Amino acid sequence: MGLGLVPLGIAFGVLVTHSGLAWWWASLFATLIYAGSFEFLLVGLVGAVAPLATVALTALLVNIRHVFYALSFPLHRVRGRAARTYSTFALTDEAFALTTGEQARSWPGGRILWLQVFMHLYWAGSATAGALLGSLIPESVQGLDFALTALFTVLALDALRDRRGDLPTPALALLSALAARLAFPDQLLPAAFGLFTAGLLIRHFVAERRRADA
Repeated sequence: MGLGLVPLGIAFGVLVTHSGLAWWWASLFATLIYAGSFEFLLVGLVGAVAPLATVALTALLVNIRHVFYALSFPLHRVRGRAARTYSTFALTDEAFALTTGEQARSWPGGRILWLQVFMHLYWAGSATAGALLGSLIPESVQGLDFALTALFTVLALDALRDRRGDLPTPALALLSALAARLAFPDQLLPAAFGLFTAGLLIRHFVAERRRADA
């Protein structure tokens, strides 16, 4: 998993320098923010001098899934206030996927914590390397800002193969994007995330009510 983060981190570092920011911004983002998808978005927001409220709303909508991760993440196994604080901060998609599987149910807290530490180091180190090497990569190279989107697209396709009957989810995502495009063209991404989240919640409550009635 750590090695899988390396090309993404390098792509992020290169994107930072090609966007006109100093190389150390990549290290700062990767170390202190440590939210890959939001970091890619943040480069564009910083470059566009987006209002702070827009940045905050985008961060909330992009990372709101971590609230649900916390429901099943084995934080209770991590001992110590400082260790738990860091483990909460370092709860990423990859850490969640690795620590909530069947094989990870017997892992001690130390293994969970060090897994998160090493993935953090992989990400921050590769982002710094990409930023330092950014000047060697021509600006004509296209698609670096799409690297993380491509990763999540592949993960989404894998999830669809495992749950072939869950077609409403991608349909709901598409409808949310189209509605946001028509109603809020200047705030497409936050609006689409908001509509999609609301749609998922409504679908969940409707499904729960149907189960209760049955």
